Amino acid sequence: MLKTYQTTVSEPIRFEGIGLHFGKNTKLTILPAKSNEGIVFKRIDLKNNNYIKASFLNVTSTKLCTTLENEYGTKVSTVEHLLAAMYLAEIDNAIVEINSEEVPIMDGSAKDFLAEFKKSKIIELSEKRKYLEILSRVELSDGKRKISAEPSNDTFEVQFELKYKNKIIGNQKNKINFNKDDINDVSKSRTFCLYEDIEKIKKAGLAKGGSLNNAIVVDESKVLNKDGLRNEKEFVNHKILDLAGDFLLSGYRVIGKIDCVQGGHALSNQFLRKIFKTKNAFILKNKNEFKFSKEASLKPFEKIAVNA
Repeated sequence: MLKTYQTTVSEPIRFEGIGLHFGKNTKLTILPAKSNEGIVFKRIDLKNNNYIKASFLNVTSTKLCTTLENEYGTKVSTVEHLLAAMYLAEIDNAIVEINSEEVPIMDGSAKDFLAEFKKSKIIELSEKRKYLEILSRVELSDGKRKISAEPSNDTFEVQFELKYKNKIIGNQKNKINFNKDDINDVSKSRTFCLYEDIEKIKKAGLAKGGSLNNAIVVDESKVLNKDGLRNEKEFVNHKILDLAGDFLLSGYRVIGKIDCVQGGHALSNQFLRKIFKTKNAFILKNKNEFKFSKEASLKPFEKIAVNA
């Protein structure tokens, strides 16, 4: 069911853990925020110019994660799992204080974030929540990677298809209706990589904090994690989780049917930019009323890595 009013957390919620790519131990605190403030990161290790709005317009890198950057060059990366947990926990507004440049990876999914959110009280605010409802089909292709959005009946539905040559991952496909289906498998599905790619990733200066405790590692014929997979579609379910987190960067909850093949952070961001540039593609909707939106002003996309 669609909520009428915006929400925030009722009290500080704290997390601590290692960053996947930079390997630093990070402390993070989720604080209450006012209506229409959205999700804002605050780098408390910096004294000045340290606020970063969680917006698709502020994405400047999608290399193996989503990185946000403000106009002063202040960054925060690997935000997608936290944002996905906020989507699932129905959190619209929050200040995220963080003492490093990267959100802790926790177990590689949204499970730990969501568990703490469920323990806390999420409160309603005075302003109504706005929904971005897709009005007409929008699509984007980049070689074999494709994504499209179509109108739906007051739901956010994601169909995702993943194609890997690796026989363990293989071809996986799943469809999730975030308003009607059980999302437990999606929320606990972990990030993953091929064993053969680890050295390449590390040479790029990434995955310094990666381990079998926070990622699925797949060899040619087996999963290296001792306990195996958490669900049979964990690979594609994690991609659906990533997409939900990246789509929250629109600033709204999207109402529409999303169909994605071979997508990732870069394609999701490019697609949000296209939606906001496409005339009559969407309206902004309160629960009981409709309102036509104004076209967003977009920043250049050239700094984004398109191979993520």
